[in-house]
Amino acid sequence: MNILHSKIYGQDKSGTPLLVLHGLFGMLDNWGTFGRDTSEFFPVHLLDLRNHGKSFHSAGMSHDDLARDILNYMDYHNIEKAHLLGHSLGGKAVMQFAINTPNKVEKLVVVDIAPKAYPPHHQGIFKALHSIDFNTVTSRSEVEALLAHYIHERAVIQFLTKNLYWTDEKKLNWRFNLQVLSDEYTTAVANTIRFGTFTGETLFIAGEKSNYILPQDGFLIKQQFPQSKIVKIKNAGHWVQAENPTDFFLTVTNFLL
Repeated sequence: MNILHSKIYGQDKSGTPLLVLHGLFGMLDNWGTFGRDTSEFFPVHLLDLRNHGKSFHSAGMSHDDLARDILNYMDYHNIEKAHLLGHSLGGKAVMQFAINTPNKVEKLVVVDIAPKAYPPHHQGIFKALHSIDFNTVTSRSEVEALLAHYIHERAVIQFLTKNLYWTDEKKLNWRFNLQVLSDEYTTAVANTIRFGTFTGETLFIAGEKSNYILPQDGFLIKQQFPQSKIVKIKNAGHWVQAENPTDFFLTVTNFLL
């Protein structure tokens, strides 16, 4: 059985642990500051999703696959019940997990994603990533320059190139499994979560400048998560935790404590 790679902060703390799951093309390192800060209060497990970071690669990428990975991780680490926080694709994973195994979830935090399907909107990024030939590029700066032909936001390029690493053959490569993420994008990654309900306490956090959670999504959210509330974080887009870390931290800890 494959177990997700993780970094654990605050192992000496008592209380319900918090599991944090990043989004598409992300990795647990994106959440390091948040993990260290929140571990003042309880143990915090930052996880790499399958096909991301240092976790295993696999052909499956459905929300049920991701939910099963969380269950296997909790069983492996003898975690009876946890708070779960997921951003974007990680949010889809924790929603599906809470619906599938509600007895394992204390409180649920979903960051800037709704339970609905999203029209494909990462085609430009996939095209850029597929354009990189790792047999010819020899430096990170070369990769950045090539990505810039397709992607005009400097922050997005920096976010993606955090995933570069040197292989044993002394070549650069992506940590994420680009082929599977491309193949499974429309059928799994961007798809709706399966219908069901989670009646535990749930917080949806939306970036004020993001359009991932729209006013009309409130009805579907309440249907599947009847004990939920939606909080908007000002001066933040989709990467809420990076764009307004102070308000994000306070909002999450006030809800969990």
